Amino acid sequence: MSIVRLDKVTFVGLTEDRERLLQDLQALGCLHIEPFAEESESQNTEGPSAGAREALQFLRACPQKRRQSRDTVRFDALETECKILDVRQRLLALSDERDGLVKRIQDMQPWGDFEFSPLYEMGGLHLWFYVLPHRDMAIMRDLPLVHEIIKKDSRYCYVAVVSENEPEGMPVSRTHLGSRPRHELEARLEEVELAIEDVQAERAYLTRWYTLLHDNIATLEDRAALAAAQKQTYGRSGIFALRGWAPHARHTELEDYARRHRVYIDVREARPDDSPPTCLDNPPWLAAGEDLVNFYMTPGYRTWDPSQVVFISFASFFAMILADAGYALILAAALLFFWRTMGGSKTGRRFRPLCVAIVSCSLLYGMLIGSYFGVLPPKGSPLAFFYILDLNDSNRMMKISVFIGCLHIILATAMDAARYKIRQEGLASVGWALIVTAGLILLIAASFDLGHLKTMPAILATMGGVLVLLFSAPSEKPLSRLLKGLHGLTKFTAAFGDVFSYLRLFALGLASGSLAVEFNRMAADIYHAMPGIGLFFAFLVLFLGHTINFLLGLMSGVIQGLRLNVIEFFNWGLKEEGTPFNPLRRKER
Repeated sequence: MSIVRLDKVTFVGLTEDRERLLQDLQALGCLHIEPFAEESESQNTEGPSAGAREALQFLRACPQKRRQSRDTVRFDALETECKILDVRQRLLALSDERDGLVKRIQDMQPWGDFEFSPLYEMGGLHLWFYVLPHRDMAIMRDLPLVHEIIKKDSRYCYVAVVSENEPEGMPVSRTHLGSRPRHELEARLEEVELAIEDVQAERAYLTRWYTLLHDNIATLEDRAALAAAQKQTYGRSGIFALRGWAPHARHTELEDYARRHRVYIDVREARPDDSPPTCLDNPPWLAAGEDLVNFYMTPGYRTWDPSQVVFISFASFFAMILADAGYALILAAALLFFWRTMGGSKTGRRFRPLCVAIVSCSLLYGMLIGSYFGVLPPKGSPLAFFYILDLNDSNRMMKISVFIGCLHIILATAMDAARYKIRQEGLASVGWALIVTAGLILLIAASFDLGHLKTMPAILATMGGVLVLLFSAPSEKPLSRLLKGLHGLTKFTAAFGDVFSYLRLFALGLASGSLAVEFNRMAADIYHAMPGIGLFFAFLVLFLGHTINFLLGLMSGVIQGLRLNVIEFFNWGLKEEGTPFNPLRRKER
């Protein structure tokens, strides 16, 4: 639940040892390579492309597949990948040419098949072609131009104009027919279609290597990663240099490796003017929170890791928006059904804890508001014991939403303030935390009639405003510092708006609950109005209505739950974006 401390690592050695070093670093999987210099001998080094997965997808989409070959002796993964990508490129080029020829032939259809005479035979005159709507022919007749109507249809007249220069005053732009006659285009189209058939045959032939290519995809990507890493090194006069970032905890391992292989290594701490990548370190149950954070942005190296906060808040916000224990049970059943399937992939295993948290929070919140497919629990029942929040009590639910918003933004500003090593740089964030806390205390005092607390918000807000005014730009000169402090205070309206943005939790939850109740009422009315057959239509309304409401709840929960984290929360808590830590790592196992 933190950002890993990284050290800058530099290797220097003989060029002949470069490939071995890169392979060993790829096996270690701990070095994020940073390009050393643009000018380098290694910039022209050719290697395997990074299109192995594109080649695999190209074969998978082939409608005609051959029997799979298991002959590993004849199979060369890199050569096969290059052949597939070459076929793919030729097929794309031929398909584009065919489409262009078909369009050209269609455009020339009304004009017939003809060849242009040499310019000297035309006396220096040119042919200009226009497709004129019938209503514009009156304008055409008024122009002093020699023209001929080649063809008419229900909408247009196809007009050829003879003129030395392009005519002026025409109501439409001219049509470009090109210099090649239609019969040449049709002949070329025939050649292209035959060539496409030949390329498709090559593609079908290559599908026999699909299984072997799939099994060697990691090997190809590892080769491509090595080739890319080699291009990021610096080489001159038989010496190479490699620079990157590695976790501080592994610098001893790298130094031992360099000592054994007689490669020079230099390990230094990150300087203030460096821009290291960001490596987030979270336990497996928080991995999905890390993915949610990286979905929008990567925190800066000198900020903090919000994965835990986002994990918990996203699950809670989703529950408040879904707002029904019955829908939570459907999610629980779906999670149980797909549990083993999700365990079959790394992504699925990372998201299983988040799904459990979402189901648990949704079930708990649905029980607290007493909604089970829009039905309240009977009085005196065990489920009624948990029913303590009335979703229709707008005043109370709005206060709860604003309370959550205040806590969320206070946490964001407090964490942002705590990250600064120079304390005065974080005092502006402390000021905003005090201002939002003042609003929170004012809300609590008004809700519970605590008169003795009503003076505290003014004191906290004043203290917060002074901190924002004085420390928004602590390193600037006095006048500039004051002006930037005044500008910083203008964010008060943004803080006010961001806090009240959390009202969407109540609004969307109320909408979901109200729709569930209305669908139940509609089904009951249909059943009572149409005895017998009404049971079928009532069930249909219930099924379709709750399905739509459930899907809308899922969409709103994901979109708005993420939005409150990545927009409102990140706006106050994460003010620097970083680069993801992407070490040179072997994928083949």
